[in-house]
Amino acid sequence: MADASRHDRWASSDHYEAYMGRWSRRIAPRFLDWFAPEGGLDWLDVGCGTGALSAAILERCDPKSLVGIDASASFIAVTQERLPDPRARFQVADATATGLESASRDIAASGLVLNFVPERDKALAEIRRVLRPGGRIGFYVWDYPGGGVGFMRAFWDAAMAFDPAAQALTESRRFPFCTRDALTGLAMAAGLTRIESAALEIPTVFRDFDDLWRPFTFGAGPAPGYCASLDPDARERLRAKLYDNLPRGDDGTIALTARAWAIKGLSPI
Repeated sequence: MADASRHDRWASSDHYEAYMGRWSRRIAPRFLDWFAPEGGLDWLDVGCGTGALSAAILERCDPKSLVGIDASASFIAVTQERLPDPRARFQVADATATGLESASRDIAASGLVLNFVPERDKALAEIRRVLRPGGRIGFYVWDYPGGGVGFMRAFWDAAMAFDPAAQALTESRRFPFCTRDALTGLAMAAGLTRIESAALEIPTVFRDFDDLWRPFTFGAGPAPGYCASLDPDARERLRAKLYDNLPRGDDGTIALTARAWAIKGLSPI
């Protein structure tokens, strides 16, 4: 697993933005529409990354305050620069040890992060500690086991056509708990009440093949890490196979979809 997970942290925010950040920004509003929070609350964004969910919260949810935490100092620096909102502050911290006072937040959310947290039970326990009694929790992750991220599924299908061993590195194999039932079970084990779940789907439209392919060559993230590990000939075979497998519009665009599972519940009073 250490070998498989070595590309899970992004050293470059630009690489993350090109690969996943642009889609993170699109799905965050969908989640908040479903989460349907009240205004005037003290928020916690766990694993805020480059600020996709935090930005949507500040724009759409009228928070009293927002604290965003992330283990990546470079991501925190980018988010602080992008979101100079007086209601918000961002700090380096781990999901299992936020450093925040107990019962200091009304509502907590986490977007596309929990699959990268080895001790998810501890993370949810930490969120419950930080929340006030009856506080709301919501989180969402991509539907990796269901092939919900179309461009990732297409990439791995092309890779496995040449290298069956690549299956062990796929997000579906590494994150099998990213299903509605397993995530609901995680929320139940954390002691949440009034648990609800939903499938959230967005279009992922690439302007051309290069727009889809280039982020896979940056080497950050599970699939790009695999791509970067290949010798030039193998990488070119993978590129050609992926090119042949993808649908295209008359204008050259590649229209796929991405789906996430979302969970919400209440911390016990």
